[in-house]
Amino acid sequence: MRIIETKVWEIGEHPNRDLCYQWLRNNWHDLNQDSVEDMVLSIKKLSDRIGGTYDYSISQYPDRGEFISFEGYDSVLLYDLVEDDFPLTGCYFDAELISSLKRGKPSSALASVHKETEAVYSDDGLFALCLINDYEFNNKGEWEQ
Repeated sequence: MRIIETKVWEIGEHPNRDLCYQWLRNNWHDLNQDSVEDMVLSIKKLSDRIGGTYDYSISQYPDRGEFISFEGYDSVLLYDLVEDDFPLTGCYFDAELISSLKRGKPSSALASVHKETEAVYSDDGLFALCLINDYEFNNKGEWEQ
């Protein structure tokens, strides 16, 4: 038998944070999936309010063929909505989606999901995630459970 000891650091103390960030980006691919789910909920709630049909394909990463479309909805009901009141789910994606559809470009609301993903995977975003959750990393930058 042998005993192996591993030295671990919290993110603020790690001697090479870039290794930790690299490991996180290469291994945790769904850190912003909640934003995708929030946008989908906003789409469904908007359709409940204005009628018609909708279709979508959404990814937290851009350039994967994403789109949002609405057809046959009541435009009067749409324009009665005040997007800054977040009237669908209480989430800021409500405002993005409503204003995008009013401009006739519902897919442009996806930019907010992509921007959020960039923030989550930025060094600052990953640092905050690790700090809040007390994650620890070994000398190779790998997360230690």
